[in-house]
Amino acid sequence: MSTTLATTPAPVRPTRISLAVRDSTTMLRRNLLHARRYPSLTLNLLLTPVMLLLLFVYIFGDAMSAGIGGGGADRSAYIAYLVPGIVLMTIGSTTIGTAVSVSTDMSEGIIARFRTMAIHRGSVLIGHVIGSVLQCVASVVLVGAVGMAIGFRSTNATALEWLAAFALLVLFALAMTWIAVGMGLVSPNAEAASNNALPLIFLPLISSTFVPVDAMPGWFQPIAEYQPFTPAIETLRGLLLGTEIGHNGWLAVTWCLGLAALGYFWSKSVFNRDPR
Repeated sequence: MSTTLATTPAPVRPTRISLAVRDSTTMLRRNLLHARRYPSLTLNLLLTPVMLLLLFVYIFGDAMSAGIGGGGADRSAYIAYLVPGIVLMTIGSTTIGTAVSVSTDMSEGIIARFRTMAIHRGSVLIGHVIGSVLQCVASVVLVGAVGMAIGFRSTNATALEWLAAFALLVLFALAMTWIAVGMGLVSPNAEAASNNALPLIFLPLISSTFVPVDAMPGWFQPIAEYQPFTPAIETLRGLLLGTEIGHNGWLAVTWCLGLAALGYFWSKSVFNRDPR
């Protein structure tokens, strides 16, 4: 008489990729919960671009509109010009919170505890990056809603152009976030991280956010034209308002990819060697 032995299937061991996705998702949830419990930093950073938007529209709007050929009695031309720049500025200011959050984690010892746990090493940074990009998107939606409320309209943009504009904003947010993560990792405390990340707010002020590059002093125009924010702003204006994009499209994509790569390798190098 023959007997058949029942065999139980061997347990499926999770792959390295699945472990990385699981741990990164856990870290993302942690960062989002932290942002929800302590929203004051995000709100403070978001307040700057919103206040600048309202200030330049309702205080300086008539003069600025006349300066760009919109007519002093009609602010609509300047609102259309200003909102895309403020949207990109919002991304820069929001990512300062990421630098502060990363520096806080490093200085308070939570990262050292994570290092002793059986989790994917890069999941800590990936959670910060994805969480920051999601916060940037939410901030852009809020500032965009304020812009729409005060008169911004994009009547000529097609669905494909709106999709391209959204992709540009996400790519720009990813690049700025990786740079902010690197700044947070090299900062000894949250205050230093906030100060080190100030260029992310300062650069939009010397871009084409508020006035065209052609209206700036001749010696300063190359600086304003070829820094990261201006090509992205002009590309966004072209997609939403139908203005000429020219070389700004590939310049914006190049800046985004270059800064994302630089921030990634910088952050990875500092994180792997940091003894804290």
